[in-house]
Amino acid sequence: MKNKILIAMLALALTGCNGKQTAEQHEEHEEVKFQYTAYSADFEVFAEADAFVIGETANVLSHFSRLPDFKALESGSMTIRLIVNGKEVSQTLDQPTRKGIYSFDILPETAGKGSLKFEITNENGSFEVLVPEVTVFAEHREALEASEKVVISQTNTTVFTKEQSWKVDFATDFPRNEPFGQIIKTTAQVQSSQGDEIIVSAKTNGMVMISGNAVLEGKDVSKGQTLFSISGSEMADNNISVRYAEAKNNLEKAKADFERSTELAKDKIVSAKDLLSAKNQYDNAKAVFDNLNTNFSASGQSVKSPMSGFVKQVLVKNGAYVAAGQPIVIVAQNKTLLLNAEVQQKYASMLGSIVSANIRTVQDNQTYSLEQLNGKVLSFGKATNSDNFLIPVALQIDNIGSFTAGGFVEVYLKTITNTLALTVPTTSLLEDQGAFFVYVQATPELFEKREVKIGATDGVRTEIKTGLNSIERVVTKGAILIKLAQATGTLDAHSGHVH
Repeated sequence: MKNKILIAMLALALTGCNGKQTAEQHEEHEEVKFQYTAYSADFEVFAEADAFVIGETANVLSHFSRLPDFKALESGSMTIRLIVNGKEVSQTLDQPTRKGIYSFDILPETAGKGSLKFEITNENGSFEVLVPEVTVFAEHREALEASEKVVISQTNTTVFTKEQSWKVDFATDFPRNEPFGQIIKTTAQVQSSQGDEIIVSAKTNGMVMISGNAVLEGKDVSKGQTLFSISGSEMADNNISVRYAEAKNNLEKAKADFERSTELAKDKIVSAKDLLSAKNQYDNAKAVFDNLNTNFSASGQSVKSPMSGFVKQVLVKNGAYVAAGQPIVIVAQNKTLLLNAEVQQKYASMLGSIVSANIRTVQDNQTYSLEQLNGKVLSFGKATNSDNFLIPVALQIDNIGSFTAGGFVEVYLKTITNTLALTVPTTSLLEDQGAFFVYVQATPELFEKREVKIGATDGVRTEIKTGLNSIERVVTKGAILIKLAQATGTLDAHSGHVH
């Protein structure tokens, strides 16, 4: 069996005391409930159980969530084992009682401290989750006394049931103690890298002729595809069609002269000097014609795409006059992008220690690490100029996210450090009138709203200076939904579950 080791466990008890009832009245009228929470690498278990008393059947209502997505376990057989003093009682259910919920009934036989083990078998394999310490009582009075010693703070807490959390994007986790250096927050403009963008220029003077919808901004093009033509046939001066015809005629005449001189040279009628001159004229005429024939035709120049990609920008109108060397179209691939950021001079001494960055897109609020984008820090400025007193920093990334050349992104430059800080995901934080809060888990269904003091943030995680410690599990996804549940105030923290 694939054994999963317990990460954390919490045992709580709930009682429903009314006024000044005696222990006997409690024992007769009140149900004593205990709550158990356990984690493995694959599952979270939250169980609400009757007190384990010898000879009395106890119901164990168990909620199973898959990790790391915290969604309900929908299928699989489950065995519960109560082990005390080497003796074991167990029950097996072939499927959930309800989605994510297994309701067990077990009959304890031996008093003392023991463990509660859940064995899960489904299509993904066999797993185990262990609650390492449970108590089986000899009589109800002992269970009641034990439950009264468990105090759950109800100050500023909110109930958010497992059934609610299973329906939304929800997760919890422990804060991290991790290296967290100085963060430099700035913005950067997204540009295509030099090798990822080509300007297609005119090679002659003439009129640009674009046929149909072959050249539209954003349209995909392949290498060697004809984009447009440049024609000078209607021009009186510097007419490419005339030059092409002239070069062709000169080549034909030079070829005929060279062939005739070659025949006459056999009979010594033409000297070697004249033959060499005829060959030279032929070679020159051929070079001129071949150059024109490669790039032009009688109708003008056909301009082809030098690489596969898309039309980023069309710089001229159809029918416009262009001169040789004038840019016509920009073809880009957007596979590799440059992020050109600028930072204040006060960070100049820290730029050499930048080791990574987080990049957040403005349009969809997605955050990527430099490593996720196969990126690297290319360079940073060593000086400023009179036009701009900020220092440039250049990053290169692969466009595997939703980046658009010409747009802007937020950049969090991260410097190397050996200083440890307590951090939580930025999604854990809620702001209320300038103060920041997190929801700390008391149980998987009860959460305390806690004010914290924050430090630096890298866009993904934020430093917590006070208000939290590393052994308190906090909500990392769905905190705003708990806040809404707290605002309604309709759930009773003592109500428990009825299934």
